[in-house]
Amino acid sequence: MSTHILTVKAFLDKVKSLGFWGRIFQWSEVKRELVDAAASLASLQNEVSSSQQELNASQLQLSVLQEAKRNMETQLQSINKELGIYKERAQNCEREMLQVKEENIQLKKEDEFRAQKYSEEIVSLQGIKNSLQEERAKEVQLRHEEELNRLKALKETWSFHQTDVQGRMKQICQKHTLHYIDKPPFKGDPDNTLFICDEYVVFDAKSPAGDDLKNFPLYLKSQAEGAKKYAKIDGVKKDIFLVVPTNTLHCIKEFVYNLADYDVYIVSADSLEPLILSLCKIEDYEFAEQLSPEDRENICRIIGKFAHLSKRRIQIDAFFARQFIELAYKSENSLPADIHEKVLEFERSEKLNPPQEKRAKAISIKELETENLKIETEVAAKGVTLPNELIADVLNDLSLYK
Repeated sequence: MSTHILTVKAFLDKVKSLGFWGRIFQWSEVKRELVDAAASLASLQNEVSSSQQELNASQLQLSVLQEAKRNMETQLQSINKELGIYKERAQNCEREMLQVKEENIQLKKEDEFRAQKYSEEIVSLQGIKNSLQEERAKEVQLRHEEELNRLKALKETWSFHQTDVQGRMKQICQKHTLHYIDKPPFKGDPDNTLFICDEYVVFDAKSPAGDDLKNFPLYLKSQAEGAKKYAKIDGVKKDIFLVVPTNTLHCIKEFVYNLADYDVYIVSADSLEPLILSLCKIEDYEFAEQLSPEDRENICRIIGKFAHLSKRRIQIDAFFARQFIELAYKSENSLPADIHEKVLEFERSEKLNPPQEKRAKAISIKELETENLKIETEVAAKGVTLPNELIADVLNDLSLYK
């Protein structure tokens, strides 16, 4: 307890216990203690005021602390809520981790099963591969042996080709009573020579020199060009025949060489007999007296018809050529200059593409008749009539500048 409070309390207790005589004789002492009590009371009032200020400050601080407490409690609730969420997430993560572990264990088991199965399949596949390789090696070896045998047979065939062709030629000549010349009476040494229709027909046997057939066509071409030594001899037929093995025909693209003064034909050994018979058939018609009068009459009639048609065609073409040339001169001299320039412009833009003649291709009569019928049909569709008989008579009556 404070000293000032004790002083005031002691003064009050003394005043209460002071009697009449004491108030009279001890009043000065009471006054002195009263002054002390008053001073103590003033000090006590100051202390009370200071305590009140401290209390107010403490209350303010308490309210601040209470507000802070409420904020802390709010934050604590939020943290507890977040903690609950995190706990739930953690539980979910734990469950997912357990599920992933189970899946991982299952996948490991499956991977081990696959690895084991893969190893077994690899072993099986390796066995199949070895088996296939062995079979392939056997097949390649078999094909190699077959190819070697084929090449060997080809070589044997090619090596005996000249002898084989000579034997066949002699056999054919003996069978059909033809004249085979062993030693021809001219320079050169052909393999086989026949005397047909007062001409020496040369049959030269040619075969590949090696296994590769790629150069065989070039070899035949050079031999065809070298056959000129036979063709330039009088009495030798201008058709030279090169006889090749039948099993080489697949690599030959050109079977006829039309050279300047002679022709060379590539034939197989199997086609010798029909070829020689065809040459003999030509000999049957070499002499006109052997033909019947009717045959000679037909031949002469056809040749005369061709000669007349050819000359008339030349005559008619020359007539129309003169007419077209005169018309061209008239168009240049008679037309106005501006019209003539326009005509020249159109003339330069025109182009004629007549049918091209392809080598070694016969002109089909059926195609000509079809084309002619097509033209007549187009003309008739336009209302133009073509009396062919009258046109022929009119053309025959034209003088054509005779």
